[in-house]
Amino acid sequence: MPSTAPNSSTFAFWRRVRRMLMLAVVAIAGHAAWVGAATMRVRFARDVARLVFNDNSEALEQARQQAGAGTDTLRAALARLPETPPRDRPVLIISIAERRIWYKLADSVLFTSQVAIGSGRHLVMRGSSRVLHFDTPRGRFLVQRLDSAPAWVPPDWHYVEQANKRRLGLVQLVRGTPLTLRSGDQLLVVGNDVVRQKKDGAVVPMTASDGREIVADGRIVIPPFGTNQRKYLAVLGDFRLYLGDGYGIHGTNAPASIGHAVSHGCVRMRNEDIAVLYHAVSLGTPVYIY
Repeated sequence: MPSTAPNSSTFAFWRRVRRMLMLAVVAIAGHAAWVGAATMRVRFARDVARLVFNDNSEALEQARQQAGAGTDTLRAALARLPETPPRDRPVLIISIAERRIWYKLADSVLFTSQVAIGSGRHLVMRGSSRVLHFDTPRGRFLVQRLDSAPAWVPPDWHYVEQANKRRLGLVQLVRGTPLTLRSGDQLLVVGNDVVRQKKDGAVVPMTASDGREIVADGRIVIPPFGTNQRKYLAVLGDFRLYLGDGYGIHGTNAPASIGHAVSHGCVRMRNEDIAVLYHAVSLGTPVYIY
């Protein structure tokens, strides 16, 4: 009766098959990782093109982090910061309870002034369950950018807040898609301006500022990013120390607000006070908010 036990050639055959299968799995995984990374790079390049066109640096930073295209330099620098302010270099310390900022080197106070902080209010975004909380964040930060004459680019929540306050509707204006009004006029984007094109063909550029948004047919119009109508000058004062994630220490056009909890999370200073810090503070200065 012939033997049914596998011989050495059979074992060798199956070992080769197993090795080939393992190599194929590794190759497929490597290809998938390469495709995933390439896809993220393509998405990041697309977002960069859009955000640079829209002049939205905060959103650009967020896209870079989400796409994994950034480095861990900032996170590593933050991780190296001690829990308590270092004594070998200047630091900024902000007390939310006292509503005050100190620029210190060890025990020496180089500068101090009152500030305004987040209001603590919350806002429910229309059409969703998303709730925004306007608090000044606590923790360790770094001065990532020094901005002169910063323009405020209002986020969508600003228009929701204004619409709620004034009991108006909301409508989003999209590039390339005119918004037809009841009068027969149209709102559209021409270049970097939102304009009103009348029925007779006349074109009138619109104006917008904080609290004086474009209103049409009982609705506040949300201009596209990159338009002049979505850039508010002087709202942030003359200077800003940008801390990341949309937060910063900046001036204000409402000096009476200093010392109060009124902002949407940023730390406000009088224009003459932020000017002192702008010219004294270096990039990478640690910031402690408690």
